[in-house]
Amino acid sequence: MAQVEATTERIVAADAETVFDTLADYSGARAKLLPEHFSEYEVREGGDGEGTLVHWKLQATSKRVRDCLLEVTEPTDGQLVEKDRNSSMVTTWTVTPAGEGKSRVVVATVWNGAGGVGGFFERTFAPKGLARIYDAVLANLAAETEK
Repeated sequence: MAQVEATTERIVAADAETVFDTLADYSGARAKLLPEHFSEYEVREGGDGEGTLVHWKLQATSKRVRDCLLEVTEPTDGQLVEKDRNSSMVTTWTVTPAGEGKSRVVVATVWNGAGGVGGFFERTFAPKGLARIYDAVLANLAAETEK
């Protein structure tokens, strides 16, 4: 099983603290950031960063829906890690200052891919598709925090 990784980033015209706080606000702002690929969003524990347990379904393609139950940790300042209890998927959000009133947001997702021919297609196409989904999340994040 090969590890599959999808990474995307964006410079947001808002300070890092505001951007991070918006991402960490699972009980409020986070649901507004999610594009149509996400459904059945529900905070089950916590709601603000570390200690949050959040559920959603991620429809990566017309045929592929992933049921996610994510535990949120904050291992370092400016970093949120979402570990899926239902799979090997781990998504790390990193927010760092990027000059006066700006921040750099990087989202990286890794998981153990399938083997064989299916795994080849997963490694080839899944990162691009997931990057497009997270580009939409980052665009919504920018719209939310650049007000």
